[in-house]
Amino acid sequence: MADQNTLFERPVIEAFLYQEARLADENSYDAWMALWTDDAIYWVPANEDDYDPHHHLSIIYDDRSRLQDRVDRLKSGSAWAQDPKSRLRRLISNIEIGAISQGTVEVSSNFILGECRRGLQQTYFARQIHTLHAGLDGLKMSRKKVLLINNDEPIHNLTFLI
Repeated sequence: MADQNTLFERPVIEAFLYQEARLADENSYDAWMALWTDDAIYWVPANEDDYDPHHHLSIIYDDRSRLQDRVDRLKSGSAWAQDPKSRLRRLISNIEIGAISQGTVEVSSNFILGECRRGLQQTYFARQIHTLHAGLDGLKMSRKKVLLINNDEPIHNLTFLI
């Protein structure tokens, strides 16, 4: 196992967040999926930021299997809502690293995501919370929660990786 103390240093965590964003922005789906643990949860709440997703509607609430289905659909070319694919770029800031406990750390950050597709440009603002684990081959994420500031408003076309 990689040294936990080294993996949870700020530069390593920041590099992980930047890499995850770049892979999502560049549609590098297989490499992005490789960043996840087997017990992955990818959650984008709707209407409020914190609730039981098993009892309330979410914009996205995917486990590893559903996340793989999402990625496979995006890779297949049959996701008409992503034909052509969105051009994406995100900026990450305000990175806060929580306490390390049993090989796990929670990291929160803000991001701005610009999307351009079919001449329409959208901007998304959000806070994201990653649960990161120290693994044999570096950091992996088991949970990503994206708190869109407009999660209580109609959202145009959220078929890319947010």
